[in-house]
Amino acid sequence: MKLKEKDFAVNHMGTVTIIPEEPDDIWILYNIINPGDYVTADTSRKVHHQLNDAKTTTASRVKLSIHLKVTCRDFHKDSSTLRIHGRNLEPNDYIAVGSFHTLTLERNKPFELHKKLWKDDVVEALQERENHEACPDAELAVILFQQDHAEIYLIGKGITAMVSKVETSSSRSGGRNSSSSSPSSSNSKNVFFREVFTAFIKHVDLNKVKNTVIASEDSKKDEFRRFMISEAKRMKMRRIEENIGRIVVAAGGDCNGNLKDLLGEGTVMNLMKDSKVGLQIRALKKVWDMVSSDSDRACYGPKSVKSAQEMGAIETLLISDELYRSNEVAIRKRHGCLVKAVRESGGDALVYSSMHVMAEQLQQLTGIAAILRFPLPVIDDEDDDDAY
Repeated sequence: MKLKEKDFAVNHMGTVTIIPEEPDDIWILYNIINPGDYVTADTSRKVHHQLNDAKTTTASRVKLSIHLKVTCRDFHKDSSTLRIHGRNLEPNDYIAVGSFHTLTLERNKPFELHKKLWKDDVVEALQERENHEACPDAELAVILFQQDHAEIYLIGKGITAMVSKVETSSSRSGGRNSSSSSPSSSNSKNVFFREVFTAFIKHVDLNKVKNTVIASEDSKKDEFRRFMISEAKRMKMRRIEENIGRIVVAAGGDCNGNLKDLLGEGTVMNLMKDSKVGLQIRALKKVWDMVSSDSDRACYGPKSVKSAQEMGAIETLLISDELYRSNEVAIRKRHGCLVKAVRESGGDALVYSSMHVMAEQLQQLTGIAAILRFPLPVIDDEDDDDAY
């Protein structure tokens, strides 16, 4: 995310020009743009023109700038766009003042955001995104072979995205294939591997992505890595040859074709040990294992977590951004205070994007959990609405 013409400060009125660059930038914007804010952006509208004979009309698209007072907004995960609905505040030749319109915020499209009051968590969120590297680097690429297809994922910066899915020829033909030992089967596998390799080259920049993991429940992972090395040499692809040491094979036998299970495998965790994503995955896996074994060193649910913080017991807080950046003022404020209190007491606070690979698992723990410094008695977590 790029910030330009910055004229804002915590607890003051201000304006900034924002250029979102990554899908997670759009998600952050969804959480920080609220009803009552002001958004200005360029757009286009279809305009009808009446000709001289008054019976014939033509249509054309004109570019214009719209200044909206936000009434609501909708996040579209599949396209990573944000639709802003509101009233137009400035007159122009095509749109009346006070009329309702919609702006679509998307990657690499600048817009201006004005707030009457910039809260500290909003400023912090913007600054955190701005301090990320400009290019959308992923921390890890995963090639996960299933029985009849391969999935390629990019993982990092709170986002997990499947960037490609490549089907086998037998899958595309409805399952009609020959014996696995036949020459035609061998040729089909090479065709399939070549398609996976092409998709990998298209979507993964090894100059930016730190590591790549190849996984399957059978021998495909090892066969594909050998194919990749051979193909890179044949095509003289130096970036593959120079980075082949960072392309590793995971056991995969225990992952059941599941990405979440694969990310908990030892080889993969070791690759991500120093990354933010790795820290988040390890923390959630640790909480999940503790809760499953009824450990008194972990808790989840608003009431239990609140009690743990009051006793200074939280070592690591895990919270979904649906709670931390809720559009409900009261919910957002109390969770913001909780995160601040945990950090001030020397603990860690990890905020999980809804697009994180482990987001669903955290949601099963109500969206908030904690690893504790010392054991606490079990707290009945009913009546969570009154927890804070």
